[in-house]
Amino acid sequence: MLNEEENSTDQETGEMIYERKSLQVSSGQEPVRIDKWMQTQLQKTSRNKIQQAIQDGFLTVNTEKVKSNYKVRPGDKIVLMSFTQPASLEVKPENIPLNIIYEDDDLMVVNKPSNMVVHPGFGNYTGTLLNGIAFYLLQQNPSLDEDILPRYGLVHRIDKNTTGLLVLAKKGEAAAHLAKQFFDHTIRRNYVALAWGDLKNDSDTISTKIARHQRFRKIFDAYPLEEDIGKIAITHYKVLERFHYVTLVQCTLETGRTHQIRVHFKHIGHTLFNDVEYGGDKILKGTIYTRYKQFVENCFEVCPRCALHAKTLGFIHPSTQKEMFFEAPVPPDMQGLIDKWKNYTQ
Repeated sequence: MLNEEENSTDQETGEMIYERKSLQVSSGQEPVRIDKWMQTQLQKTSRNKIQQAIQDGFLTVNTEKVKSNYKVRPGDKIVLMSFTQPASLEVKPENIPLNIIYEDDDLMVVNKPSNMVVHPGFGNYTGTLLNGIAFYLLQQNPSLDEDILPRYGLVHRIDKNTTGLLVLAKKGEAAAHLAKQFFDHTIRRNYVALAWGDLKNDSDTISTKIARHQRFRKIFDAYPLEEDIGKIAITHYKVLERFHYVTLVQCTLETGRTHQIRVHFKHIGHTLFNDVEYGGDKILKGTIYTRYKQFVENCFEVCPRCALHAKTLGFIHPSTQKEMFFEAPVPPDMQGLIDKWKNYTQ
């Protein structure tokens, strides 16, 4: 009997990054090479691509990596991680400044600035993080095949105007290893955000389903857990500082759904500050006085984006198996916003 389960995980942009297929070899299966057996299960996939996936570590049998000549046995549990390409397959190398805070042969950790799209897509074919990564890698190794540049790389993504940490794989095995950690929710990610209003609890957990908004397809919405729509999303938060009309919070993601933090905080009535898509670019809490209105307008100018920053990132290194942990300080625009609110309330 063959059981096939197809799963996908999407991050802050709403596009699927990878899908995971789980298959089990039936009890009456004769011994046959795994690359040949997989080709019978994935009829639209060439044997060469299957062999490449096996070589790069995207396929495991009973949680172990194997070679293409491994012969399947009844009961074998096979997992294949399949990465989707960015919306545009062409990644033109561009000399774009990058803030690389760590790099080795397997991966790199980048601190992404605001107003930078992660990968090429509709309306954003140039100037993206991947364009800069392509140029950087080709400078290191001019003989590198440009076709593989977008093939691994992205294991997760963050929004154009969200700042902070991203890990990118430089090898197939590293990509598969990191993707599994994201899939298993063992990656440690903390965000810092400024939300409208004075949150009732010092810490709490937000658990909902998240799916596209039923009327406005460019944004997302939260739905009750019992509804048959969307995917389960879990955000843990704790209050870092209160400024009466806004609250500084730390968010820990247990899952990584599309716009998860932004959707969850709108759902509980505390939309993120200056989050245009979700209505945070208006005065949602505070007084009616002109002086206060002018102060908030000045705050919008100081941080002209959604006040959200991916501050920490922790994972197990694919090769050394050591725990890695990185932290990116809050960028000047968001720190300036926090300081203005602190001074105002004092």
